[in-house]
Amino acid sequence: MNKRIYGPAIVSFVFFACSEPTPGTATEVGPEMIVTETYTPLADTLNAKRAAFEERATDEKKRIYAEGIASVENSGILGAAKQVGDTAVFFTLPNASGAPVELKHLLANGPVVLTWYRGGWCPYCNLTLARLQEDLPKFKAAGGTLIALTPERPDSSLTTAEKNDLEFEILSDAGNGVARQYGVVFKLTDEVAKSYQESFGLHEFNGDASNELPLAATYVIGTDGVITYAFLHADYRERAEPRDILEALARTK
Repeated sequence: MNKRIYGPAIVSFVFFACSEPTPGTATEVGPEMIVTETYTPLADTLNAKRAAFEERATDEKKRIYAEGIASVENSGILGAAKQVGDTAVFFTLPNASGAPVELKHLLANGPVVLTWYRGGWCPYCNLTLARLQEDLPKFKAAGGTLIALTPERPDSSLTTAEKNDLEFEILSDAGNGVARQYGVVFKLTDEVAKSYQESFGLHEFNGDASNELPLAATYVIGTDGVITYAFLHADYRERAEPRDILEALARTK
């Protein structure tokens, strides 16, 4: 079973004026001003990419990838990974420039949004990273620091950061060492591993032939080191919504 794991329930209050305001504008209601803002789900972008794949991919490739996702779901990884209420694992990893970055140091300044992506070769990852960059000012305004982990070597992650104009840290988790401590590492099926290696050279990107990847997991970690939000899913095309991350940050100290 796929799992989206959140902290305490969130109640949203919506106020309506007599006339419908134009999205993204301020509307005067008596002496008060209500600012409305539209939200475009990240899922809409990812689903469009998925639809394009379904349209052009061969039945064989669809079968291989579907069986790969099912393998992850049946592995038990979603239940074994770190959950809401668990204590985060502190780590130090190199960023895209090779400089060390410490989770403990970042937490001294506020909550941390910790997210994994499979690699710069993954179109769903690039779409997600671009959206996270777009919403980065909102994360910062909420007091959060965003960092992304990848099993790619630093030179590969630097290329990804430059390609997407990322202004948040991309950390290289060689061999999925930190991902393993969070319990979010899985092994590709033989057919998926072969497809990835033949298509773009997965081993060269990661610097090893383990055929292991992390879930596209996302956590929000409080300054006390406790996880307050966790997004875990067997399907790499499913990602944490920025709106949900922001709501988690709002209730995290």
